[in-house]
Amino acid sequence: MRFAVDTGGTFTDLVVEDDSGEVRMYKSATTPSDPVAGVLDTLELAAADYGLKRADLLAKGDMLIHGTTYAINAIITGNTARTAFLTTQGHPDVLVLREGGRIEPFNFTVPYPQPYVPRSLTYEIPERIKFDGSVHEALDEKAVVEIIAKLKEAEVEAVAVCLLWSIVNSDHENRVGELLDEHLPGVPYTLSHILTPSLREYRRASSAAIDASLKPLMGKYLGSLNSRLRDAGFDGRVLVVTTQGGAMDAADMAKSPIHSINSGPAMAPLAGRTYAQADSGADTAIIADTGGTTFDVSLVRGGRIPWTRETWIGEPYRGHMTGFPAVDVKSIGAGGGSIAWVDEGGLLHIGPQSAGAVPGPVCYGKGGVEPTVTDASVVLGWIDPDFFLGGAMQLDREAAATAAQSHVGDKLGFGLHEAAAAILRVATENMVHAIEDITVNQGIDPRGAVLIGGGGAAGLNVTAIARRLGCERAIIPDVGAALSAAGALMSDLRAEYSGTLYTQTASFDIERVNALLARLEEHCREFIAGPGAGSIEQIIEFTAEARYPSQIWEIEVPLRGSRIASDSDVADLRDDFHATHEKIFAIADSKSEVEIVGWRANVRCRLRDGVQWTVKEAAGEVDVPESREAYFSETGLVETKVLRFEDMERGAEFAGPTIIESSFTTVLIDPGASAVRSASGSLVINPTAGG
Repeated sequence: MRFAVDTGGTFTDLVVEDDSGEVRMYKSATTPSDPVAGVLDTLELAAADYGLKRADLLAKGDMLIHGTTYAINAIITGNTARTAFLTTQGHPDVLVLREGGRIEPFNFTVPYPQPYVPRSLTYEIPERIKFDGSVHEALDEKAVVEIIAKLKEAEVEAVAVCLLWSIVNSDHENRVGELLDEHLPGVPYTLSHILTPSLREYRRASSAAIDASLKPLMGKYLGSLNSRLRDAGFDGRVLVVTTQGGAMDAADMAKSPIHSINSGPAMAPLAGRTYAQADSGADTAIIADTGGTTFDVSLVRGGRIPWTRETWIGEPYRGHMTGFPAVDVKSIGAGGGSIAWVDEGGLLHIGPQSAGAVPGPVCYGKGGVEPTVTDASVVLGWIDPDFFLGGAMQLDREAAATAAQSHVGDKLGFGLHEAAAAILRVATENMVHAIEDITVNQGIDPRGAVLIGGGGAAGLNVTAIARRLGCERAIIPDVGAALSAAGALMSDLRAEYSGTLYTQTASFDIERVNALLARLEEHCREFIAGPGAGSIEQIIEFTAEARYPSQIWEIEVPLRGSRIASDSDVADLRDDFHATHEKIFAIADSKSEVEIVGWRANVRCRLRDGVQWTVKEAAGEVDVPESREAYFSETGLVETKVLRFEDMERGAEFAGPTIIESSFTTVLIDPGASAVRSASGSLVINPTAGG
């Protein structure tokens, strides 16, 4: 038996897969002050549904895969450790100057962003390594010890170390680490050449600072997760989802917690790709994962999940760069708990503020006073107040109506239903714009893609989003309400190893390149023999970071093999670079030589052979009426058919307006649309069936 848990800002999702391939889903409220409690609460729900004690259920499990936004939330809220930054003397402003870019070059009203580690906690180390690895200035160990004494006085809780050119000669950085162990025991630190052995000083410095700042927090969190699961009866393997769309052991994640940033949303594209291919045969899909706090959108293109190396926490150039590749996911504040508000000019906005899990939407009755997307959906009759979470939570429609009218309707001169419908329309437009950023703005026509809806709130406007984008199909998988958790069950163990070595195709250094590739492959083999032991398939892929001469940025080019053995292989690499450059930028200089500055090896260990699930929903105790009154902009208030998701036959077709409910989500089939239950159990929606 395997468990996958995704802890979001509002709900904690659990997917349980038993040995026969049957899958069940569960949701409980996230506990922001103690996320592990939310995990255990959800496991308690599962145990009750299986007719077992929680300890007995956990005893059956051999693996638990955890996705969490705990790390990113800590960064955003400023709850990371008090971190010091050590760098080469004369270069204290690496984190201040960044890479010099600006989103709006002539907008001087935006203050210059603060560095991740303040200058007051930045210390200069007397030393200097040159670009060729030779020592220009020896490390002053006495000065380092004096600086460490200052760190004690400053009561720092973590230390990041990034010295110039440590990627070609790490002796000085390693020695600083040894001195920290000796004179500052118990305080975690990160050495940049180990974490991010690649070019670009700011990216290495930023990644080291972020990673170090998370070590005390995530070490405690993951340690608590592991120990409390053991105490509760679980004796299996605990994995944590990474931002690269894979998974790694919790103990390894605690050593490099930067990989856990946005770990939950990275799984949705993996599940979305599976269902896009199964239900439509499409190799291009837009995955829209709508939770209680955020709307996360990602893309599958040509059957591949795009990665980005420009991974920022916050806005580009105004936030902080992680320095690591990640599944390309764009997030906006437009979830079910996003708050609707009217500004002084009379414009309606949705988010980015969210009611979250505490206090939650007004209809939860837990102290919320401002209307949310969920409140508007209750007012419109789309969500049944008596069947929320399968009847586990009763919603207060009157309170939601009062909040929507007073905060939105009265300010805009709208009636109650008009105000609630306006909230959903603005939320839909925000989501459409987010999708256009990763499709239209990248030269991709969304009309040729299938839209996959995931998350508990996706079904409320998935038909409207698909219609606005011009998508011919929208799909809500039967595990769509917990799409990221389901994706975690499909994930592989992953690791990436990299090294810096400059060479050119005109004078290629075959011997040194192959020595580096061999070293990277050795790391991959060690990973396969260690964390990957027992996996059913192991895949190692090599890439080169290459550019044209005088270019500033590199692009990744897959290698055809594991080594560059001959001049013919060098020519193949050069040709592949030209082809990749033309694919990305629509231009190539086929007569130019190519510079390579970095090399990477990615290893994937597959844990399972395909996905063949039978989804069983937890039984609800509330009788759902066959119809109820609901409001649509096209029709006004109309009596609308209500169906139970799990009761629908495979192949059943029906036209909108129809409301399809499960214990975890509500799917709205708008007037003029139609839907069919596919053989896989998904809802396949035609958003424009009526014209």
